[in-house]
Amino acid sequence: MAIQKEKMKEMYLKMLHTRLFEEKVAYFFSMGKVHGTTHLYVGEEASAVGACCALETEDLITSTHRGHGHCIGKGIDLNRMMAELLGKSTGYCKGKGGSMHIADLTRGNIGANGVVGGGHAISVGAALTLRMKKRDNVVVCFFGDGAANEGSFHEALNLASVWKLPVIFLCENNLYGMSVPTSKSMNIADVADRAAAYGIKGQVIDGNDVLAVYNAVLEAKDYVKKNGPMLIEAKTYRWLGHSKSDANVYRTKEEIAGWKEKCPIKRFRVYLESNKVFTAAELDEIEKQAKDDIEKAVEFAENSPYPALDTILDDVYA
Repeated sequence: MAIQKEKMKEMYLKMLHTRLFEEKVAYFFSMGKVHGTTHLYVGEEASAVGACCALETEDLITSTHRGHGHCIGKGIDLNRMMAELLGKSTGYCKGKGGSMHIADLTRGNIGANGVVGGGHAISVGAALTLRMKKRDNVVVCFFGDGAANEGSFHEALNLASVWKLPVIFLCENNLYGMSVPTSKSMNIADVADRAAAYGIKGQVIDGNDVLAVYNAVLEAKDYVKKNGPMLIEAKTYRWLGHSKSDANVYRTKEEIAGWKEKCPIKRFRVYLESNKVFTAAELDEIEKQAKDDIEKAVEFAENSPYPALDTILDDVYA
């Protein structure tokens, strides 16, 4: 499927934004500037960006506790996102939600979720809303392999199938639910095999290939509008621990190093350069832009005020 040059530039830039954003967050966390916990997306950039770049602004997504890549892929404001993680009043949740609660309805991002599998039912409700309002859009429900073992996964797929709702259930299988490998948490090789139980289409794709993800989701959009939901499993890998409190003792250094060799960003750069989509100089310029964008977001966040004490009870109730 032919992809426009500008679209590929968008993908490369957003993948870089995601990687650099996460690296900056990791640094701030180590300095005590990011409180609570955070779940970083380093190594999985192709999955979120490929999927979100195949969507229109009016298409919806539900995100996860590891959701920064989904936000950036959907075109969220980097300044407000960085401000939120630093607890500033200019953040998406006025500095009170932190890493796991970013949402932007103007960009079609219904929101991240601190509950494993929390987005499943929300995505079905959102798709039902689209159907009732006769809107020609879809919902992409991001979730991990661990969430595929939650009851909400089965309930959501069943109901979406019965009602033939336009949902793309996109499992980002990074091989571990916290510290538990998929080989010990399920007796099948592919989460996508579970689609058959609900009479829907299942597909496995290379989650480290941004173009493969983009094309799969683009095709899935047309499919689910006509036929109802489908389940896509993107095989990928998180380089870092489950969260910042994870000692990461359940994986070998060799395993992690092997996956770093499959870096989705380096892989895409090689593709763009070898296929003469961009020159090396042009790609360097895109990388410079990405670094500048993140530094501007940091400057915005650090210069923003903390929430005033008298706002502590604001927004507690809807």
